[in-house]
Amino acid sequence: MRILIATDAWAPQVNGVVQTLSQVVAQLTAQGHEVRVIHPGLFKTIPCPTYPEIRLALWPFTRLRNELDRFKPQAVHIVTEGPIGLAMRLLAHGRKLPFTTAYHTQFPEYVKARSGIPIRFTAALLRWFHKPSRAVMVPTLSVIKTLQGRGLNNCVLWQRGVDLKRFNPEQSAASKHMSYSPRDLPTDDAQQVELLHRLNACSIEKPVFLYAGRVAVEKNLDAFLSLELPGEKWIAGDGPARKALEKQYPEAKWFGMLNHAALSELYKRADVFVFPSMTDTFGLVLLEAMASGCPVAAFPVNGPLDVVGNSGAGVLDWNLKTAAMAALKIERVVPLKHASTFTWENCAEQFQGYLAPIGLTSTAPKKLSANPKPLSNRP
Repeated sequence: MRILIATDAWAPQVNGVVQTLSQVVAQLTAQGHEVRVIHPGLFKTIPCPTYPEIRLALWPFTRLRNELDRFKPQAVHIVTEGPIGLAMRLLAHGRKLPFTTAYHTQFPEYVKARSGIPIRFTAALLRWFHKPSRAVMVPTLSVIKTLQGRGLNNCVLWQRGVDLKRFNPEQSAASKHMSYSPRDLPTDDAQQVELLHRLNACSIEKPVFLYAGRVAVEKNLDAFLSLELPGEKWIAGDGPARKALEKQYPEAKWFGMLNHAALSELYKRADVFVFPSMTDTFGLVLLEAMASGCPVAAFPVNGPLDVVGNSGAGVLDWNLKTAAMAALKIERVVPLKHASTFTWENCAEQFQGYLAPIGLTSTAPKKLSANPKPLSNRP
């Protein structure tokens, strides 16, 4: 099948949307599908207001129209609601081509956190954007319920996965050979080796509470950094709020943006992964941490409720300090076992099953009940 994917999120961006999309494209390509990804790197771009690390494509309509004519896709999927996604939505809808969309980000909540604009306005725009979609792919049942309450009844469950070869509690090859020289193992990741040297050169006061992800206002990091906790607080990631927060909380260890090889070392050494966000639709970092044997502490909100739920792999509490301290008592085998139930193979299989082939006569979106059994752990 020829699959055209239109997205405003792509490398070099580092986030859950890009990781999910990259994994799905790799899975589909390995199965023999021809996948064409239209992304901001193909266009002139400008920085996103309030978030300059994200680049927005300028005038993508003409190129997208030409790609539709040349590639002649048998399925069209729109990932994001940005300039590229909007142009593809207008083109596909105008040509009466069936298409699917995805809901990766709680955009109304993000906009309200950054600008104060009421949720009802951005929710109305999203309803307009996604309503013609044959299926809006959503990562959790709780977010599906939220969208249904906002008038979107074409939502289906599309879960995420984790790479257990990359994220696991086993000691890495680089770590095993740190008593020698990294040059003895030229295949070791340079950033991973540099981080290991940094960790081994300092005394670590246990327990370690870790957050990994974007450092931005919508991630609610103040709720974590302001807690009085024993041991140390580690922050891995970058974003527009980092400078201000680093100045406000100098006692925390700030590691900046890390690749997966280096990040996996932090998951292994952390005692609890603290996730203060209240606006995420899923939270891939939750799976990465648990796959490394690190239990989770979070608020009982969309994302953690579905990914962690009542699995015993973490503690969800409106008092984040209570959750963090209670999570210290969880045996590391519990989150590891739970994370292993989420796979990228299943994620790609669900994605392919929801696609609307061009020329399909039925206009009805797939039913949620037709999905593989959901892995939600909500009580």
